[in-house]
Amino acid sequence: MTTELPPTQPLPAHTSSTATLLPRTRHDRLPRAGAYTAAANRCITELTYRIGPLVTLRRRADIKEAALTIAPDPEDCVLSLALGGDALGGELLTFVSTAIEPVAGGTRLRLPGSLGTGDTSLEPVPAALLLRVVERTDDRLLVLGTARVPYGPLRRTTGFALSRTRPAGHLGLLLAAEFICTT
Repeated sequence: MTTELPPTQPLPAHTSSTATLLPRTRHDRLPRAGAYTAAANRCITELTYRIGPLVTLRRRADIKEAALTIAPDPEDCVLSLALGGDALGGELLTFVSTAIEPVAGGTRLRLPGSLGTGDTSLEPVPAALLLRVVERTDDRLLVLGTARVPYGPLRRTTGFALSRTRPAGHLGLLLAAEFICTT
């Protein structure tokens, strides 16, 4: 028993011009250039003390400031966070990025920067925040990410301390935020 295939016909040739797609750039995963802020009710931060895989202390921190500046060049983009409140014992903890580096095909953003206190006379500690882009539109960016900093150098350099009774090898920072364009 043989099965006959239907006759094939050549594909029709289109005479209209073809559109050329622009190549994707590193900047495709960012919203349009401008100043962005995250409202306090649309931003969550959590600090975690860790010794190896064990969590010794976990606290939510209040957002004093969450601002993102998107520039035409990703090297000029800046994310700044200021955390405070009762969870930090009256201390102020800041993170300021120096650039935004899209990684993993643009689904993640790496933000190298520094973690410090509100005292500008003290040297901040280098830190990198790795964000996953959950949703992006032209005027909105929804991200979820973490940073992990060795606690000893942070405490020695900045004087930052949460609890004297809880040991820590690393300090983890969790950030979930929705940044909306204000300009």
